[in-house]
Amino acid sequence: MRFGLLGTGHWAAETQGAALAAHPEAELVGVWGRDPAKARALAERYGIRAYDGPDELIADAEAVAVALPPDIQSDLALRAARAGRHLLLDKPLAFTTEDADRVVDAVEERGLASVVFFTRRFARTVEDFLTRAAADGGWDGGRATAFASIFQPGNPYGGSPWRRERGGLWDVGPHALSVLLPVLGPVAEVTAVGGPRGAAHVLLRHRSGAVGTLALTLDARPAAVAHSCDFYGEQGVAAVPDAGISPVEAFTAATDRLLRAARTGTGDPCDVRFGREVVAILEAADASRRLGRTIAPR
Repeated sequence: MRFGLLGTGHWAAETQGAALAAHPEAELVGVWGRDPAKARALAERYGIRAYDGPDELIADAEAVAVALPPDIQSDLALRAARAGRHLLLDKPLAFTTEDADRVVDAVEERGLASVVFFTRRFARTVEDFLTRAAADGGWDGGRATAFASIFQPGNPYGGSPWRRERGGLWDVGPHALSVLLPVLGPVAEVTAVGGPRGAAHVLLRHRSGAVGTLALTLDARPAAVAHSCDFYGEQGVAAVPDAGISPVEAFTAATDRLLRAARTGTGDPCDVRFGREVVAILEAADASRRLGRTIAPR
């Protein structure tokens, strides 16, 4: 399958680009980015063409992989879907449910394959754990902590304007939700408060009656960096295992799943519909934090 890469930042170059260039069933045909110099450098690195505009690249590809800020991604994903291209997107899918809905509608109307890259969901150890946990049932709740510290010198994501503005809720929050939702199910209500160092503390009431809690920040003190997730209930406490694979390996698996979805016509568990569900919860948490009241996701 011919892929076009939209984006030229660190994640696009070191993860998406590297995985697609090495994939035996994918052909990376070109790259477009907002910085033409970076696009030319990335094209030279992978021996592909640097395109002057995204629509030209979309026209030459069968699928697009996107590594751009969510608001830019959602617009380009919509354009690609309307052109009949399969979608391999980053998280979060969009910043609003309205933008996410437009992408979902375009994908469904054309019968396209889609995958949103929630990194841990493409590690076999994590997927197997979530499948068993969902089958076991009896969980009273789940807890996820994602305390990152990206604003330290040398971090490739520290200069990202959207991460600085939106914080951990929108950057690491999707990863936490991608693990909680398959086990605890859809969310009925969201309550969130802000904390020190840009943290978001989120309480989820799931329709199953279970309760999920999230503690999220991109600006943790270096000594307080922590990443964990577990479930508790009849089975005791069960911790989600480490992924145990690199981001490139995870993206390779995501590419495999997009190719399978395109070939079989079967939706992926991490498709744009799931991506939209995550966006709705994040949007509700943002509103709850701002308004000081509980919000039901749309």
